[in-house]
Amino acid sequence: MNSFDIVILLSMVVAGAAPVVLAAIGETITEKAGVINLSLDGGILLSAMVAFAVASTTGSIFAGFAAAALAGAAVSIVVAFFSVYLGQSQVAVGFVLALMTRDLAYFIGSPFSRIQGPQAPHLPLPFLKDIPFIGDVLFNHNVTVYLGLFSIFVVWMFIYKTRPGLKLRAVGEEPRAALVRGFDPRKIQLLCSAAGGIFTGLAGASFSLAVKAGWGQPQGCEGTGWIALALVIFGGWNPVKAAAGAYFFSLLQVLGIQFQGWFPGIPAQVFQVAPFPLMIFTLIIINLPKNEAISAWAEDRPVLKKLLSKLSGDAPTSLGKPYKPDIY
Repeated sequence: MNSFDIVILLSMVVAGAAPVVLAAIGETITEKAGVINLSLDGGILLSAMVAFAVASTTGSIFAGFAAAALAGAAVSIVVAFFSVYLGQSQVAVGFVLALMTRDLAYFIGSPFSRIQGPQAPHLPLPFLKDIPFIGDVLFNHNVTVYLGLFSIFVVWMFIYKTRPGLKLRAVGEEPRAALVRGFDPRKIQLLCSAAGGIFTGLAGASFSLAVKAGWGQPQGCEGTGWIALALVIFGGWNPVKAAAGAYFFSLLQVLGIQFQGWFPGIPAQVFQVAPFPLMIFTLIIINLPKNEAISAWAEDRPVLKKLLSKLSGDAPTSLGKPYKPDIY
C-alpha cells in the first residue's frame, strides 16, 4: 500500500467513525452522571429517520440536524425521568425504549424509505486542508466529521476542567455527597441525559445525512448504539479514549471492506462481521488490568503496567443505581 492509499484509508476511517464518535461521547456524558441509556441504539435509528424526513421535507440540512438532536434528547429524557424521578430500572426502561424507538422509526419513516434526499455537503476547511497528509485525513470532510472531532476536545474540557463538569462527576460518584454540597443530583442527571441525547440525535443525523445518506430498512446504522455503549466501557468513561475506540472500530470496518477485494475467495459476510468479535477481543485485552492475576503478573513489568493502567478506567460509583433522595 503506497502513501496515497494510506491517506485515503485513514480519511475513510475518520469519515466513517463520525456517528459512533458522537454517540460514544454523548453516552459518556450520560454515564458520568450515573445514568445508563440503553435506548441508545433505538435513539440513533429514530434520530436518523427524523433527520432525513425533516431535511427532505424542508430542504434544510440544518433543520434535519436540529430535529434529530431534539428527538435524541426526548428519548434520553424519558429514560432519565423514569429512572431518576420514578426510581424505575434504567436497564429495563432503556431496553424497552430501544425496541420501541426502532420499530417507531421504521413505521413512521416508511414514506421516506429509499428515496432521494439531501446530503451534508463536502466542506473542506480553508488552509487546514492544505496541510500535508493531515489536511486530507482530518480537514477534507463534511461537517459531521468536524463536529465529532470538535466534540472530543470540548467534552473533555467540560468534564475535567470546568466547575459544571466537577458537579457532573460528583453526582456520578456520590449523589448524596453532591446534595450536601448544594447540588440537585436529579436535576443534574436529567440535564446530562438530555445533553447526551442531543449527541445521540446528532449521531443519527450524521448517519442518514452524511455517512450513508438516505433512509430505508435495513438502514445499516442498527448496532451503532450497542457499539457506542461498549466503547464507553472501552474508554474507561473518558471521552478521548471512547472516541479513540470509535476510530479503531471504524478502522476495522474499513479494513474489512478492503479485505473483501484482496481475498475474493472468502465470503463477504466474514469481513462484515469480523470487526465485532475483534472489538470484543480488544475490550477483553483493555480490561485485563482488572484481573488480579494479570495485575500481579504486570507488577514486575513497569512499561506494561503503565500502559494497562492508562488504558483502563473505573465506572462511576453510582452508575445504574437509581438515586433516592432523603430530604426532597
